[in-house]
Amino acid sequence: MLSAKIQDALNKQVTIEAESSQVYLAMASWAETQGFEGVSQFMYAHSDEERMHMLKMVKFINERGGHAKVSALTAPPSEFGSFKEVFQTLFEHEVFVSKSINDLVHITLEERDYATHNFLQWYVSEQIEEEALARNILDKINLIGDDKSGFYLFDNDIKQLITVAPDQGQN
Repeated sequence: MLSAKIQDALNKQVTIEAESSQVYLAMASWAETQGFEGVSQFMYAHSDEERMHMLKMVKFINERGGHAKVSALTAPPSEFGSFKEVFQTLFEHEVFVSKSINDLVHITLEERDYATHNFLQWYVSEQIEEEALARNILDKINLIGDDKSGFYLFDNDIKQLITVAPDQGQN
C-alpha cells in the first residue's frame, strides 16, 4: 500500500513524464516543419517512449493500491530558434527529470517504501542513459558548428539512434 506522500510524489512524476512526452512531440513537429526528417522521427519516437514511462508509473501506482491521477499539462513551446536549441532544451529537460526521479527516490527511503524504491531504480538507470544520449548529441552538434552539410548528415544519421522501446507499460 502506498502512503499518501508517496502517491502524491508519484502522481507528480506522472505529470512530469506526460509533459516530457508533450515537449518531445512539440520538438518533433517543429523539426518536421523545418525539414529535419531524421530529427522529427527521433523526437516522435522519444515522445512515445516518455508516454510509456508515464504509463508504467500509472500502472504501478494503481497496482500498489493507490490512485494514479491524470492532470492538466503545461503547454510546451512550439518554436525552437535552432537545431542546437532543440537539443540543448532536450538535455536540460532530461537533467530536470533526473533530479525529479532522484527526489522521488529520496522520499521512498524516508518513507521506508522499498518496493517503490526498487521500482524507481529502472527510472534512475533510464535517466542515466537519456542524459548521456542528449549530451552525446549536443557534442556532435557542437562539432558540426554552422556547417549546413553537417546538419544534413546529422539529420540522416540520427535515424540510427531511434530505438523501438519494448512494452514498458506492462509490469
